[in-house]
Amino acid sequence: MKPPLLICCCLLAVASLAQVKEVSSFPLKDSILSKAAGPSPAKPDVLNSGFIDIINNGQVNASARFVRLYIGEPGRFYFPLAVYSGVSSNNFQQPIGAGGVKSNEQLVMNYINPLSGLVNLSTDDILYEKHKKLNTTRLGLIYHFGLRVLTGFRQGPITDPLTGKPINFLSNFLLSGLYCQTGAWEKSNTKNLGICWLALRYIISVNPKKPLQDMMPGIQTNGIYHGWSAAWGIEISNLVNIKMIYYRYVKKPEIDYSLPIYQFSFNYSLR
Repeated sequence: MKPPLLICCCLLAVASLAQVKEVSSFPLKDSILSKAAGPSPAKPDVLNSGFIDIINNGQVNASARFVRLYIGEPGRFYFPLAVYSGVSSNNFQQPIGAGGVKSNEQLVMNYINPLSGLVNLSTDDILYEKHKKLNTTRLGLIYHFGLRVLTGFRQGPITDPLTGKPINFLSNFLLSGLYCQTGAWEKSNTKNLGICWLALRYIISVNPKKPLQDMMPGIQTNGIYHGWSAAWGIEISNLVNIKMIYYRYVKKPEIDYSLPIYQFSFNYSLR
């Protein structure tokens, strides 16, 4: 069994047994259940959560969140800082281009997906509208920005010894958008109250030109790609935590790919 396949199968097994909790760029900030349960003993938030992404082109990614910290003044001003590892390195299949050379089709998804990259250092949060009467149904402004390491493969003739060699480069990203949530629960268990949410985001990816030109000699690019996404998800503790996302480029990369782009994600937690 190939190592990527083994890693993804292990994560799938963990996901089926683990407690559900937010681990993505759509954080669950106000779980009714967690407030009712009272304070719990503090545990290090290290390698205890992650997610599995299934893309409509057949690509499957698995990732673990290495650590999540908060920077600033406790109780006043602070922002979350998360480090993800292995987000886009574990695939069931590696795209092969003409002549048996690895293609860069995976970069089409990685540019516009804020949680992509071999290593991803980012901050994200939701700024909620204050409402005195409603506890679960809320509107908010979502943001997410950071730095990640992406990997592509040099294209060229088979006779060139550099053809097919991997090229790693740093990629910046920024997104912002609108977020809306309301309650979600099982009919027979109203105490376990979760959320159902919708989000509309605009995403910008800024990449250095030289690595892109080394991967695809002859292209003319400024390394900036952007587009929008619409997302839906449902999160109920100990039951389900899934999301579905649709992506659409406005300024698309210089890589041949088929539209549209869909992503299905399953989150897990070891807590």
